[in-house]
Amino acid sequence: MNLSLYTIQAFLILDSEGNRVLAKYYNPKGNPQGEVKEFLTLKDQKAFEKGLWQKTKKAGGDVILYDGHLAVYKHSLDVILYFIAGPTENELMINVALGSLTDSLTMLLRNSLEKRGILENLDLVLLCLDETIDDGVIVDTDSAAVASRVTRPRADSDIVGLNINEQTLMSAYLTVRDKVQQRIQQL
Repeated sequence: MNLSLYTIQAFLILDSEGNRVLAKYYNPKGNPQGEVKEFLTLKDQKAFEKGLWQKTKKAGGDVILYDGHLAVYKHSLDVILYFIAGPTENELMINVALGSLTDSLTMLLRNSLEKRGILENLDLVLLCLDETIDDGVIVDTDSAAVASRVTRPRADSDIVGLNINEQTLMSAYLTVRDKVQQRIQQL
């Protein structure tokens, strides 16, 4: 058995009609099992997604073996999120990673993990995915940590908790001026 960290082959989000909302296929060049020959063309990807959606469109399951691939999926309001892996991968580990990703997305999208929210916040979704999966390798399963690294800083927040205004800039200038004068006098 050839063990590898490269466990995830694809991440998919399909809507309630089976249309692609988001798809990211991983084909890492450093994979010890060699490059994946599947899913190279858009036609192959779409055919796989349609068939997978047909098998998983009814709520109730969370793991399926489809077309020689392990598919771990989770239903949300009007979308289904999938992790696709090889048939010999640990489905519990992949399920934990998918659960962590959906929990992170739920936190970031304010409890509305739906198609519209995903499309409006696609940047956050992709950052969250990249914090969880890196080139097919599961790197983090702590949903709170992932969400905290991905969140946008508030527009009204100040830099590193400091409130910079004219008075603090003036006091910094005066401090630097005093230090420079002291150095000059010492020479």
